[in-house]
Amino acid sequence: MENRDVPPGPYRATKLWNEITTSFRVGMPLRKHRQHFKKYGNCFTAGEAVDWLYDLLRTNSNFGPEVTRQQTIQLLRKFLKNHVIEDIKGKWGTENLDDNSQLFRFPTSSPLKTLPRRHPELRKNSIENFSKDKDSIFKLRDLSRRTPKKHGLHFCQENAEKMNCEIIDEDQENLADNREISQKDVEEVWRYVILIYLQTILGVSSLEEVINPKQVIPQYIMYNMTNTSKHGVVILQDKSDDLPHWVLSAMKCLANWPRSNDMNNPTYIGFERDVFRTIADYFLDLPEPLLTFEYYELFVNILGLLQPHLERVAIDALQLCCLLLPPPNRRKLQLLMRMISRMSQNVDMPQLHDAMGTRSLMIHTFSRSVLRCAEEVDLDELLAARLVSFLMDHQQEILQVPSYLQAAVEKHLDYLRKGHIKNPGDGVIAPLPTYSYCKQISAQEFDEQKVSTSQAAIAELLENIIKNKSLPLKEKRRKLKQFQKEYPLIYQKRFPTSESEAALFSDKPTIKQPMLFLRKPKFRSLRY
Repeated sequence: MENRDVPPGPYRATKLWNEITTSFRVGMPLRKHRQHFKKYGNCFTAGEAVDWLYDLLRTNSNFGPEVTRQQTIQLLRKFLKNHVIEDIKGKWGTENLDDNSQLFRFPTSSPLKTLPRRHPELRKNSIENFSKDKDSIFKLRDLSRRTPKKHGLHFCQENAEKMNCEIIDEDQENLADNREISQKDVEEVWRYVILIYLQTILGVSSLEEVINPKQVIPQYIMYNMTNTSKHGVVILQDKSDDLPHWVLSAMKCLANWPRSNDMNNPTYIGFERDVFRTIADYFLDLPEPLLTFEYYELFVNILGLLQPHLERVAIDALQLCCLLLPPPNRRKLQLLMRMISRMSQNVDMPQLHDAMGTRSLMIHTFSRSVLRCAEEVDLDELLAARLVSFLMDHQQEILQVPSYLQAAVEKHLDYLRKGHIKNPGDGVIAPLPTYSYCKQISAQEFDEQKVSTSQAAIAELLENIIKNKSLPLKEKRRKLKQFQKEYPLIYQKRFPTSESEAALFSDKPTIKQPMLFLRKPKFRSLRY
């Protein structure tokens, strides 16, 4: 089944739902089945559906190999509830489905969900508001009339030359260089810079479909960037927002198991399971997921970057998005990811579940505590599991403070302090700092580059064999013959003709013929 990528945009969870239901409806094998002495055509058993859908989800880049069989059954129950499938008698609307031989079929109605449409006026107002906010960032209240009214991220030199900026004297220039910037201006620069970086990394024309710029609170970003421990974990000034002491102690106990299990702790059988249950209950009882309801669309869209050739893009995007979180949420996310990452890699960790490994248990337990929608979405559990799995594997990079962001903001603030002021004599106007990013490439380009890079490395290996003077001639022939067998195209490119191959061994020493040639005597039989 073709694995199609759902592009970034609004309502991505609904688009993924439509993709999975379409793939399941098109690809699920149908055949005749017998039940209660009666034959039914064009149907399938629940167990067959679980097998087929399980393989589909695990090979789909939007969900990945972390999907469990139980999650697949849960999704099929949602299919039954939403009339994607129905039982053999046409009943649906419940979640009465198990991994057994019960028969189901596809209804004649379309299983696709309609995408909500935003009113054009609302969308227009949203864009206009963001444009006004963007312009106001670079318009300080005390700038002179020589400052251009609108500024973008890149300042065009042609526009600069058209401006009639009068030459000012040295006193005025020094005054301009020392303009004061208000706290509000600083906050707006933080908001603008992080949104520009995020938009560029995601490779989208606009962020307004997945995040409202008004949702971005600059004070959160600034706090998360500056108030951290030596390990990069947020330090809260208000301890009432922190994790309770007993939860922190329990998390340290499991994160450092068995070193933290000193003689002061109980040692009864099942102690570690009770500690884990205590932590799980706390996070599951939180009124809101750690990534917040308002950023649901943003994180769901980043899930479409979670592919091998876009792994770096996903890490950079998640690193910025996690800075948008309220500091208490970011701290809890950091501590939770550090704990479950250590636990899943700890070979000494006792078994915490009878039928589930530690890693699968961590993902299954905490996924809804990390990501879920305010209004229940049918793919919430699978999407959250995919994201938590990626966060576990890359938590150290994703949850660290990006130094380049601080440098970018400082450049912008320095630009604002100086303003667009014409320097006497040279006619040059100071440009706004610009930034360069890695260009995002397609999967096909990634594969082509991967092949070309690999071929270059293999060709270099061939040259090393050829130029190795310490290698005996017989061994060199053997290695070249083996190389020709394994990589015939690269070998042919290096030796296009037999003459070029023979030239490699043209200086080999000639073997002298023996001076005497003794013929073996023929023995005649003694019999006549």
